[in-house]
Amino acid sequence: MKRFLKGFSLAGMGWLGVLGSSVSLSVHAESVTNQSIVEEVVVVGTRGQPRSVLDSAVPIDVISADELEASASLGGEVGEILQNLSPSFNFPRQSNSGAADTVRTGALRGLNPDQLLVLINGKRQHTSAVLQLEGAVGLGNAPFDFNTIPSSAIERIEILRDGASAQYGSDAIAGVINVVLKEGAGDGAVSSSYGAHVTDFDPQDRDITDGQTFYASADYGFALGDEGFLRVGVDYRERNATRRGGLGQLPFFENQSPENLATNNTVTFAPGDGETEDLWLHYNAEVPVGELTAYSFGRYNDRDGEGTGFFRYPDSSANVPAIFPNGFRPITTGEGQDLSLTFGLRGEANAWRWDISATYGDNKFDQGVYNTVNASFGAASPTRFNVAEYERDQLTLNGDLVRDFEVGLAGPMTVAFGAEFRQEEFKSHAGDVASFADGGQGGDVGVQTGPGLTPESEADIDRDVYGIYADISAPLTDNLTVGLAARYEDYDDFGDNVSGKLSGLLRINEALALRAAVSNSFRAPAIVQIGFENQSTNFGAGGQLVTIGQVSVNNPVAIANGARELTEEEAVSYSVGVVLTPMDNFSVTLDYYRTDIDDRLSLQGVLAANITFFTNLVDTETDGVDIVANYNTSLLGGDLNLGFAATFTDTEVTNPEVIGEEELNILEDASPDHKLILTADWQRGPFSVLLRLTQYGETVRNFDFGGGFPDAQTHGEKVSTDIELGYQVTDQWNFVVGADNVFDQYSDRSSSDNNFFDNLPYDVIHPIGFNGRYVYARTRFEF
Repeated sequence: MKRFLKGFSLAGMGWLGVLGSSVSLSVHAESVTNQSIVEEVVVVGTRGQPRSVLDSAVPIDVISADELEASASLGGEVGEILQNLSPSFNFPRQSNSGAADTVRTGALRGLNPDQLLVLINGKRQHTSAVLQLEGAVGLGNAPFDFNTIPSSAIERIEILRDGASAQYGSDAIAGVINVVLKEGAGDGAVSSSYGAHVTDFDPQDRDITDGQTFYASADYGFALGDEGFLRVGVDYRERNATRRGGLGQLPFFENQSPENLATNNTVTFAPGDGETEDLWLHYNAEVPVGELTAYSFGRYNDRDGEGTGFFRYPDSSANVPAIFPNGFRPITTGEGQDLSLTFGLRGEANAWRWDISATYGDNKFDQGVYNTVNASFGAASPTRFNVAEYERDQLTLNGDLVRDFEVGLAGPMTVAFGAEFRQEEFKSHAGDVASFADGGQGGDVGVQTGPGLTPESEADIDRDVYGIYADISAPLTDNLTVGLAARYEDYDDFGDNVSGKLSGLLRINEALALRAAVSNSFRAPAIVQIGFENQSTNFGAGGQLVTIGQVSVNNPVAIANGARELTEEEAVSYSVGVVLTPMDNFSVTLDYYRTDIDDRLSLQGVLAANITFFTNLVDTETDGVDIVANYNTSLLGGDLNLGFAATFTDTEVTNPEVIGEEELNILEDASPDHKLILTADWQRGPFSVLLRLTQYGETVRNFDFGGGFPDAQTHGEKVSTDIELGYQVTDQWNFVVGADNVFDQYSDRSSSDNNFFDNLPYDVIHPIGFNGRYVYARTRFEF
């Protein structure tokens, strides 16, 4: 709580002056004409008719297609777009982190990435097939991969910032993100962008231009009969690597031989973004079938990504000098395919609106590595390996009924109920024999970056989930609306759960409303968390690199070390908020929330056998405040839209004695304690200017090298400034240039305890990232 209050007070004082000067400038500008704020209408959080954001009993953010386009500077990364636009969303860039270099995690309100449920057009989506085992945020999570969504397919994104398991089932502890796809026929667009990081990199004392990114997309809506449509599109992105290593020194625990000493004051490590190539295909369709409507939508993503491992020195048991006389840096690879398809039918009978649907999702991840060896094979070692293959699929069947009843209240009472069946499956397949076998020639056994998956560690598990829900919303008076929801779910592998939610909105007058909600939510252990096994290289005692095994709780080795069957996480959430609309062109919402989670899943600290596994030991308390303000006016003959959004959050583990120092650090302090976004968007005729300032609060890194060494390092607040200039060439064609992080800010340099002998000058933990300034140009043609 102290961290939360400190962040709230310091950040608030620092930004109050900025906000005040911005609003003052707008109010005193000549020829001011108030522009009414358009009330965004959402479907997330309600089973009845769509409602405006300001009439919702729980906080909801809406990101429009125009905002998505203006923020898509990094080539269509939906996760990066959400980080730029939503204060509650955190999307750190990982490096030297295995699969996390390719599959990035996103988290809401400082909670875990897998405590956030993702929907597309209101339908539950599947999560990834791999665990985040080496990243700084979301350790041990099997998250939804936001970058599998093609940005050109999106009409808007709705972010429900409240516990919602009573409405949507497992995982919705932090909230729900609903992605609404574009509809309609007769229009389309082509868009492309190109950019690169242009940065002054102090650790190497040189200017760097890298990370060149090309992105292109095209989408169009075709008519199906008189009232139907088929909207199709394709997106493509190619991104070059960034390299942010320092002029390193040979670690004291490596052989101090001439071959190794020759690497001093050279760049041998390469933290940064790996090369990535993505292809997306997507469609959305509706067609009348008599009195009914048939619909379908789907998306496909194919990704080839690379990451980086730690450098292996020439004279070491990890190397084969006959193959790599100067040492080597392994390059990890991730080949992923992600597919989601939904088919449904909806209609109306006897005043009941009904909807039945089936959604199938599949995620595959083929993990490999090249430019490496299995030293135990000597000179006969391959240099490219398949390490493991993982697959997760999910089939979801839904049936929903909704009806409005006139019962003498101020408006209709909406009653909804429905049922869901979900089948989940996870499979893993062993890597190449040479990736884990002992070649008998001496040297370290297993491919460098971590031995491959063995046949004994393969998994093939599945489970069935049944759920039913009921949801009622009613305007008890002209000024008071309440909602009540309940849901029962039964898992055939661990048991059942009942969730409930009560919410209400009280409108005091036209300018003031109060809202509140209380709910209990849950998250079942992900099927990937139950069956996933893996070996990776990470820091161990004294900062040395060691191989650490992630083992299933069903593994006999884990059981012998105290592993127990996993159970669900259980959460209770409270929120209370104020909605202010004193003028048509000005609105403010302020919401306080509290989320208590019991039996939270976390990784056991690395044991003496160099293994780790999941436990349900941790209980946490999270407090936070969200603020969103919008003000529209006129300035210099154009329209000016000002936005301010902020989140302040603090998580405390109430029983810290049950987990290790690193795991405690990740849960409590790895995410920023606050985030503030100030946006000014000005348009006049064909000209537009966008300015966005984002302040990221402090984060803390604590490596546990044993013996209480070293102390935690705090990475302080940083501000990123983004600017974009646009020109509407014709009614259909526009062109923009811009820069993200225009002042080339980096996080604080890592301390000598944490920078691995100057090789890793910046930590990945701070959300401002480690790539520096990014400049770009983008063009779009609509037809």
